[in-house]
Amino acid sequence: MHAKDLGSRLRRARESRGLSQQAAAQALDLPRTAVTQLEAGNRSVSTLELTQLSELYLHPVADLLHDGPRDEDRDVLVALHRIAPGLEEDPDTREQVARCVHLCREGVALVRLLGTEYRSGPPSYDMPIPRSPGEAVAQGEEAAEQERRRLGIANAPIADVSELIASQGIWASGVTLPDSMSGLFLRHPSIGLAILVNASHPKGRKRFSYAHEYAHALLDRNGYVTISSTDNSSEMVEKRANAFAAAFLMPRAGIRASLRALDKGLPSRQDHAIFDAASGGHIEAAQRPPARSQRITYKDNAMLAHHFGVSYQAAAYRLKSLRYISARECSDLLDRGSIGREYLVAFSKFDDVGKRERRQYWDRELRSEIAHLAIEAYRLEEISRGRILELSKILRIKGDTLLNLAEAARSG
Repeated sequence: MHAKDLGSRLRRARESRGLSQQAAAQALDLPRTAVTQLEAGNRSVSTLELTQLSELYLHPVADLLHDGPRDEDRDVLVALHRIAPGLEEDPDTREQVARCVHLCREGVALVRLLGTEYRSGPPSYDMPIPRSPGEAVAQGEEAAEQERRRLGIANAPIADVSELIASQGIWASGVTLPDSMSGLFLRHPSIGLAILVNASHPKGRKRFSYAHEYAHALLDRNGYVTISSTDNSSEMVEKRANAFAAAFLMPRAGIRASLRALDKGLPSRQDHAIFDAASGGHIEAAQRPPARSQRITYKDNAMLAHHFGVSYQAAAYRLKSLRYISARECSDLLDRGSIGREYLVAFSKFDDVGKRERRQYWDRELRSEIAHLAIEAYRLEEISRGRILELSKILRIKGDTLLNLAEAARSG
């Protein structure tokens, strides 16, 4: 590769990380003029320096050295920061998003090296952009039902949404995002499909965000970046994704079965017409449950929220959508959210949906997926010990630990 082309790529990689030339120089223990000369193509880059720059800029060496044309406008981080410039304001957010993108790139490189097809992603549902909120809801619920059938999960709660998403060939991770932003869906040849959600939100809300972004992965794959935030929540595709998430996490039949288990959800009066074999006519009968027995209270809503792993608010809105409660009853349940929380806390159930996840778990699924690929590549002698040690730094795993795991796979 020509030195000027490499210099330009190094400059773009540095800028995408929000680093100055002085900061890069200090990290490499070089004078700032050396970085200036590198980026201008007036100084050669040693193998050690290139490796250090790759780690600092969170860009794989292979990506920096790729001989094909590189269109800056098509770079996923460039596109992301153009659509959501607020992401650049917080260094921690910028660092985490860039690191996740880097991990995804490394994962895609390993997938290609292994020649595996299992990360090709889920099917894309061909639905037109909805023209009204009603159509958005109908499309979202239909897609959720189809996807549950395809996955063979019937009406049961989904134990781990991020794990399910990863099983469908989509990288998934929590990151720090602005509070107004719930998640991102990214699609690019260099990283495949990726979902990042706001890890500072409570677990129940975070699960909903994962399902929401999964809807974008199934229904909205035209662009490179889809952002879900308060700024675009009125868009029809966002309404559709919300409807998908509600139906995917809380399926209609699952809600009905759960309410039956709580002895709730029956109509206030059931009229029966039964064929009479003797006369050929029919017998009419009415069945009424005990007065007020079918009223859905805060504790019922709290139990549903815990059962399906969603927030108390999401459960209440789902009950209203399915017409188990009226608009006024839904408002009353929402007003009693604090007592619903107290109920879950009293029985040690609140942490499952209302507590924020510890930071070490945010990117657990993403790191374990890439570690699995790295170990498999080493087992098949597609990568070296040195590459394993390189990847251990990115994965934040001790080099000896990852190498021992890889050696055990090869010897076993």
